[in-house]
Amino acid sequence: MEHNHDTESIGDKRLTAAIAVNVLLTVAQVIGGSISGSLSLIADALHNLSDAAALGIALFARKIGRKPPDKFKTFGYKRAEIIAALINLTTLIIIGLYLIYQAIWRFVEPEKIEGWIVVIVAGIALCVDVITATLTYTMSKKSMNIKAAFLHNVSDALASVGVLIAGTLILLYGWYWTDTLLTLMIAGYVLWQGFTMLPKTMHLLMEGTPDHLSIEEVIESMESVEGVENIHHVHIWQLDEHLNALEAHVVVNSNELSQIEEIKSALKKLLSDRFEIGHSTLEFEHPEQNICESYNRSC
Repeated sequence: MEHNHDTESIGDKRLTAAIAVNVLLTVAQVIGGSISGSLSLIADALHNLSDAAALGIALFARKIGRKPPDKFKTFGYKRAEIIAALINLTTLIIIGLYLIYQAIWRFVEPEKIEGWIVVIVAGIALCVDVITATLTYTMSKKSMNIKAAFLHNVSDALASVGVLIAGTLILLYGWYWTDTLLTLMIAGYVLWQGFTMLPKTMHLLMEGTPDHLSIEEVIESMESVEGVENIHHVHIWQLDEHLNALEAHVVVNSNELSQIEEIKSALKKLLSDRFEIGHSTLEFEHPEQNICESYNRSC
């Protein structure tokens, strides 16, 4: 337990450092974009700001998620990270739409851009993005929110490379339109990322069945356990991104408590080992009981 606490403490420090460097980068990019007139630099700054906010929300959610279950939240607070993901993705989509609006307006009213400032600030941004990605890489393997933040930083690094290219083309050939085109590309990627992850987050919050599980297959496997005659009234959902849950009614062919306990242990082991369902609630019935109501039909 102490080792786990130390690991979490190190993770919090890495997140804090990543937030700090991204906030400083955002300020530098906004100043550089305003002075140079580069919309793509400001677009990248907004994306970096969203990354800093995402990391901040993820850090706050991690702290809440460690709270133990209580009488108000009997399953605990782990879903705080899923709520954080929903907030982050919604913000990301709004930023993407705003960037498209600004890029279209720039086509109407073009502005001169100082290429050298764009190149210098984008170079700094690339270094910061690599540092942030390095800080969050290990943590991203165990958390959906931090993995999303890690991927954001990788995409930021690629965007910074693109801004460097645009600034170079402006310096060499005066192609100012490349800045606007790059802004649209960054906005497109932001929207694609947001709309791809949003349904998964909503599915979890709506207590949907985990994507890798089939209710029919789970029922068939449970009914293959010796002593089980029927499985019905089945619900499968995710308590958080790592823990799956199930509740079901189990019709058994025995009234002996010891045999029912053996069946229950076998079912729980099956659910845990084969389907990664760590929390299961099973209600046992005997065939003589009237189970027609469970099927919502008359006998």
